Amino acid sequence: MSDTHLTAPTRFVEVAGDQFAYRRWGNTATDKPPLFLLQHFRGGMDHWDPLMTDGLAAGREVILYNGRGVASSSGQPRTRIEHMADDAAAVVRALGLQKVDVLGFSLGGFQAQDLTRRHPDLVRKLMLLGTGPRGGNPDSDPGVLERAPRPVPTIDDFLFLFFGRSETARQAGRDFWKRRHERVDQDPPSSPQVIQAQIEANMYYLAKLDPQAPFSHLREITQPTFILNGANDVMIPTINSWHMSQHIPNAQLFIYPDAGHAAQFQYPERFMQHARQFLDE
Repeated sequence: MSDTHLTAPTRFVEVAGDQFAYRRWGNTATDKPPLFLLQHFRGGMDHWDPLMTDGLAAGREVILYNGRGVASSSGQPRTRIEHMADDAAAVVRALGLQKVDVLGFSLGGFQAQDLTRRHPDLVRKLMLLGTGPRGGNPDSDPGVLERAPRPVPTIDDFLFLFFGRSETARQAGRDFWKRRHERVDQDPPSSPQVIQAQIEANMYYLAKLDPQAPFSHLREITQPTFILNGANDVMIPTINSWHMSQHIPNAQLFIYPDAGHAAQFQYPERFMQHARQFLDE
């Protein structure tokens, strides 16, 4: 029986003396590069949606990954996005891969942009979900600062942070919450040190590289790029997705209605249809 999101074993690859956790499964009978996934603030491999990852794995390999010090990976957590991106590139190379497609969600999207800019030879296509550019609009909902760093997040925190406000959206959030807890041998939660390190990394990411042309660095990303957000992202304001679409030369933008930060988890079937088309075309 082939592996799935619920059964793929956790493996480790050593880079610079630390053990990086990853899970890898999917369709190997294809010439498409694996899809390498980078997760949100404090998230690990079990914060992905099994419906989404298994759906994508039907057409290609998928690789879930924990950064340095995150969840089951060892080492000192990184405090700069560019260093997280360099770690991801080192892991891709340590796995013997010449080229990957990259999907980054939220803080993982920050890393995905820097991975693509700093190591363009490794990335064929780029997917940016619920994220924003360096120097983007930081005006998140005030409730985010209370809920996102909570030591033990609740389902109500996830619904507020990730999903739309209608009852239909909230039910989609509850369905996601159930799916993401189905795996038996789950990753350990990320430590308080990871939370603090990633908060620091996020603060540095808010600074503009060039105040006169704050998004000019995005023109360095020449790979085909898929950008997705919900109509009302309370974490990373949706306007940031528009800015990325206007400055990444080969980008296309999707905005899902009645959705928030995690539009792909709220509309998994719609997202998989759009994602497969983008990755296969």
